[in-house]
Amino acid sequence: MDVFIPYLHYIGIMILMGALLAEYFIVKQDISAVQIKSLANIDLVYGIAAALVLVSGLLRWFVFDSKGAAYFNANPLFHIKLTLFVVIVILSLFPTKKFLKWRKQVSRGELNELSSKEMRKPLLFIQIELLLLVLMPMLAVMVELGKSFK
Repeated sequence: MDVFIPYLHYIGIMILMGALLAEYFIVKQDISAVQIKSLANIDLVYGIAAALVLVSGLLRWFVFDSKGAAYFNANPLFHIKLTLFVVIVILSLFPTKKFLKWRKQVSRGELNELSSKEMRKPLLFIQIELLLLVLMPMLAVMVELGKSFK
């Protein structure tokens, strides 16, 4: 388990980042009904990856990391990292809601395509998520090296 849980954590992070980048590249253009359905599926993968990252991260924090929970609990950078993850999850809810709404409209035949103008707000949320996500590896490295605000 010492290797398996961190491995799952890193795989989850890679899948999460890949899905978010896929959403970004699809949303920044005009998209068809088929792409809208794909977008909702990619967002589902993103959600599953976020759950994997969360569960494996909690397992590392409380059960399987040799440093122990006290080490992480005492580091403010770790808490910033956790807060960023929560913010990213909250921000992801807006695009998810839009993607599900659009997929439902496509299924009913009410929507055939979306212009890039209609994608601006979800794209902004995705861009913010990507920006915050890029900060997380730096924080993770700093936490692992025992850095803090000392």
